[in-house]
Parts: sequence; structure tokens; C-alpha cells
Amino acid sequence: MKPSPPLRPFARARAALAAVAGALGASLLLSGANAQDPTAQAPSVQLSAGIHLIHAELADNDPARARGLMFRTSLAPNHGMLFVFGAADTHCMWMRNTLIPLSVAFLDADGTVVNIEEMAPRTDQSHCARRPVRYALEMSGQWFGQHGVHAGSVLQGVAQAR
Repeated sequence: MKPSPPLRPFARARAALAAVAGALGASLLLSGANAQDPTAQAPSVQLSAGIHLIHAELADNDPARARGLMFRTSLAPNHGMLFVFGAADTHCMWMRNTLIPLSVAFLDADGTVVNIEEMAPRTDQSHCARRPVRYALEMSGQWFGQHGVHAGSVLQGVAQAR
């Protein structure tokens, strides 16, 4: 078998560009797959409610807020999602395509709980803040009541999410 002839300078450059384009294309495909993967790692922040530590994924842009916790079949203990809104308003949440029951705490700018709502899975019923808020924290159903968190409680670490 004869060795292949050496590549001409332009052929080498073309081969290098093809390799880079292939790697870039694969990278874009993988990042696109992760954007659709509900279990892909999102940025997160650690919060605390008294002695209870909370690992909260951040939903701080429109696509992340729209996706929320849809299609998840479970949440790890003390895990949830912190929705960060651009401005304080009477934001509302619903549970379309959300498969597990959730509790949502609406929080003002300093992390004070304004109100908590229990949300049933797979519904379009709106659950709204009682006054303008900057954040909403979704946790497993009944989590806030089971951990002694109620309207007026202050969650620490919310300022990290700004």
C-alpha cells in the first residue's frame, strides 16, 4: 500500500477548516440539545430559609422562565427554581406541562415572602403574587409549610440572584 501524497497548502487549510467547522457544528448541536433538555444544569444559587438550605436553579431570562420546571418527574430534596423578574410586578405562575405538585413563594426585593400558593400539576390556573414582587421560588408541593416558611418569612441569598 502506498502512503498518501502530501497535502498541498490549500488542501491542508481546507482540511483544517472542515475539522473546525465539524467541531463547531457538533458543539452547537449539543448546546441546542441541552437547551431542550429539562434536566440540563442551569445556573443556580443557594438560599436559606432559617436553618434550611435551598439549592435553587435560576430562571432569569424569558426562555428559562417560560420553561420553568416543566416535564420534570421529581425534584431533589430542598431543590427548586428561583424565577428572577426584571421588575417588580404582580407576577403569576401556572403549571402547564408541569408533572409534579409545586409550592410557589412570591418574594419581594429583599427576600420577604409575600404569599405562598400550592399548585396542582398540569393546570392552567393562575397563581399570583398579592402585591408586586421581584422573585418567585418554586419548591416541591407543601415544602414551605413543612419547613415553617410563611408570609413574612425572609429568605437569605436572594440578592445573589440579581
